[in-house]
Amino acid sequence: MYFLCFRGTGGSAIWKWQLYLLLSVWFHRYVDGQVRYSIPEEMTKGSFVGNIVQDLGLEVKRLKSGRARIFSEDSREYIGLNADKGTLLVKDRIDREELCAQVAPCSLHFQIILENPVELHRIDVEILDINDNSPVFPSKEIRLQISEGSLSGTRFPLENAMDPDVEMNSIQTYSLLPSDHFTLKQHSHSDGSKYLEMVLQTMLDRETNEQHILVLTAVDGGNPQKSGTVKIYIQVLDINDNAPVFSSVLYKSSLSEDTPKGTVILRVSATDSDKGTNGEVVYSFSHSTVSASDLFTVDPLTGEIKVNGKLDFETNKQHKISVQAMDRGSLTDSCKVQLDILDINDNDPVITLITFSNPIPEDASPETVIAMLNIKDLDSGRNGHIKCSVNSDLPFRIKSSSSNIYSLVTDQMLDREMVSEYNITITAVDEGFPPRSTNKTLTLRISDVNDNAPVFERHSYSAYVRENNSPGVSIFSLTASDKDTGNNARISYFIDDSHKDGLSASTFISVNSESGVIHAVRAFDYEQIKEFKICIKVQDGGSPPLSTNVTLTVFIQDQNDNAPQVLYPVQTGGSLGAEMVPRSADVGYLVTKVVAVDVDSGQNAWLSYKLQKATDRALFEVGLQNGEIRTIRQVIDKDAVKQKLTVVVEDNGQPSRSATVNVNVAVADSFPEVLSELTDFTQDKEYNNNLTFYLILALAVVSLLFIFSIISIISVKLYRWKQNKLFYKSAANLPVIPYYPPVYPDGTMETLQRVYNYEVCGTTDSRMSDVKFARPCSQNTLVDVSRMGTMQREKREQEDGDGEQKPPNNDWRFTQQGQRPGPSGAGPHPEGAGGAIVGTGPWPNPPTEAEQLQALMAAANEVSEATATLGPRYNAQFPMQHVPDYRQNVYIPGSTATLTANPQQMMPQPALQGPPQAMPQVDVPNAAQTPASKKKSTKKDKK
Repeated sequence: MYFLCFRGTGGSAIWKWQLYLLLSVWFHRYVDGQVRYSIPEEMTKGSFVGNIVQDLGLEVKRLKSGRARIFSEDSREYIGLNADKGTLLVKDRIDREELCAQVAPCSLHFQIILENPVELHRIDVEILDINDNSPVFPSKEIRLQISEGSLSGTRFPLENAMDPDVEMNSIQTYSLLPSDHFTLKQHSHSDGSKYLEMVLQTMLDRETNEQHILVLTAVDGGNPQKSGTVKIYIQVLDINDNAPVFSSVLYKSSLSEDTPKGTVILRVSATDSDKGTNGEVVYSFSHSTVSASDLFTVDPLTGEIKVNGKLDFETNKQHKISVQAMDRGSLTDSCKVQLDILDINDNDPVITLITFSNPIPEDASPETVIAMLNIKDLDSGRNGHIKCSVNSDLPFRIKSSSSNIYSLVTDQMLDREMVSEYNITITAVDEGFPPRSTNKTLTLRISDVNDNAPVFERHSYSAYVRENNSPGVSIFSLTASDKDTGNNARISYFIDDSHKDGLSASTFISVNSESGVIHAVRAFDYEQIKEFKICIKVQDGGSPPLSTNVTLTVFIQDQNDNAPQVLYPVQTGGSLGAEMVPRSADVGYLVTKVVAVDVDSGQNAWLSYKLQKATDRALFEVGLQNGEIRTIRQVIDKDAVKQKLTVVVEDNGQPSRSATVNVNVAVADSFPEVLSELTDFTQDKEYNNNLTFYLILALAVVSLLFIFSIISIISVKLYRWKQNKLFYKSAANLPVIPYYPPVYPDGTMETLQRVYNYEVCGTTDSRMSDVKFARPCSQNTLVDVSRMGTMQREKREQEDGDGEQKPPNNDWRFTQQGQRPGPSGAGPHPEGAGGAIVGTGPWPNPPTEAEQLQALMAAANEVSEATATLGPRYNAQFPMQHVPDYRQNVYIPGSTATLTANPQQMMPQPALQGPPQAMPQVDVPNAAQTPASKKKSTKKDKK
């Protein structure tokens, strides 16, 4: 029984091991033995390994019949079987280092299996190592840092090289070159492993050699030998073993006194053989004065000495400075720096403004002083001599007034419209080398003077406006400009009033004084005026003001606002004229011609004629352009005698307007035939299509007026009812103001008549005012105080008295001297009239308002006559001044009318003829009554 060894991992290897063990147990009688071969690695594919037919004692037929095959523990098969020849061949590349790494010896184990009967033969193939790998170091280069202060014998470990080959083919020796400062030693650990060390033999000096490069070589024992190398870079680290050293003991330099701050004067340099921080040098001033440290600075890193303050040759001509250099190890060195200051022209001229007149008017004359300047230079000698100037292209110049005093004056006339502002640059230059200069810019404004009149854009303008325009419509806009500024450029527009056909220009147009917009004052009519010219004046606001005129021509454009007017035939209301056409008229017979004109112009006056209606359209036609009415066929007997044509004359405007004319045509051969039919020509009524609309509109208007009338009547009734209540409420406190007329003489008699008293009551409502009838008073001019009372008292007295009115006394009779106007019944009695004599019977009717008015007028006349008659007699005792004339204005109560005195009443009336007894009684008709008088009369009748 043979034992098998398997290589592998995982469950698959265990399963295979169990399977092979079982097969070896079952078929152990068929296993003959094992064969071992040795081959080198890296053999080519198909290389011969061994002949198993000879080595195992098998036949080729048995291999074929037993279906011989190789069973390997690995999935990868490196050895193949050639069953035809019974040989083993290399099937895949074999790398010993890949299969076994550093394990030696390295073998491949597999079995050859035969069937019928089953046989199992173990084959071992040993893989021999060849020197196919060179030694390799883990790193491509080795870098070490060693201080220059390291002592001899210092050890530095190195990494070993790696060689996958084994035995003699592995690494055998190491070498290190060059070996001036270092040696290489190889040591072995207790486990047999080896390691390398590099030992420092002599001390290093960084200042001599900062870096060392060594080569470490590893060599194997193969044939041929192979080797591997690695470079070792040794960086020598510095230590502070050297002090700084200046390149010079004394540094000299010269600089001008105007050297600006921050300027580098010179650079001191000190070197240190050390490196890194040990070689860093810091510079500083040592043992320097306070002024030197204020004027100069030294850069601590670069050693640059810079200007730190203002240098002045007059203060200090030379500066000596001590500079120290120190490294990080406090090792120092020092040097001296000598700086010489050079005097130069370092002061600019200074310009000081003393006075400055800004702005100046543009009409300033030449040599006008604008500014006074003080210009000086702090330098001495030629460096202090100054020349002053301004730009040559400006109308100004500089002149010297005294020492260091200069004046800026005008050199020519100025024009603000050309240049409104000047930037004057004054330049002051000294005579130093190089010369120094100073500029000062003055901004001078030029004030405006009203030296430019407003100017229109054009010399004349034309405006077009359609007739029938709305008053106030804008028709044109004028624009003028003024080169001046401020109030001098504030322009206003005016109409230079002229007359057109006797009318002022302002009746046609108006102009907005600020914007220049032209407005039409009235509606224009092209048929009355077709164009007119207006002179528009524009004026600025300067002092004195300047103005310019321009002519505006306004053209009225025609509109189709006039309908054609028919001149022939003339249409009159009662005209029954007709045009006669004989029955023998041929085609094209000229019946008549409609002549019409249109006062419009252009195409608005182009007229066309059309036949609108005709008794027989087939008989007549109208010329479209000339209005001629002609026959278009032969007149026949069946044609009616009466023919009525309606011709429409229409213009060509937009929209068009038209007029119609009726032409009566009589078709007859003789005038008597026409005369019999002439009376039958009637003016046909033309019914308007809109008749229904106007009827409805009229009905609506009447209905609205009726409703408004009803509302007005109700409102008036309510208002009167409220005022009536107010009147009766306030009547109790309203006193009766009596009127006391003067006493009159009767003719030449010096006796006085009776005095009549009229009571007038007025309220806030004129319709509630009233005039009482006249009552005779006693001849005494004194007033009976008992008769004074209110309206309510008078009313009660009337109610307490008799229902019948008392007759007047005898004073109300006519006399031969003359009749005085009075109440009703004072007129002449008609002849044949019966009845009592006037004034003898009872009062016929209550006095009406007209009678009351006559009584007032009579009283006024009597006052006037009495004043004239009794004036000389009573003026001494009773002065009557400022007697009012009561005839001037008389107010009728209850009415809105005011009556004035009749001039005829001012004249004396003639006496009546005959005795008063013979005069018959006259019924004087009552005056027209107002609603208020009717209401009062009704109340009195009831009483």
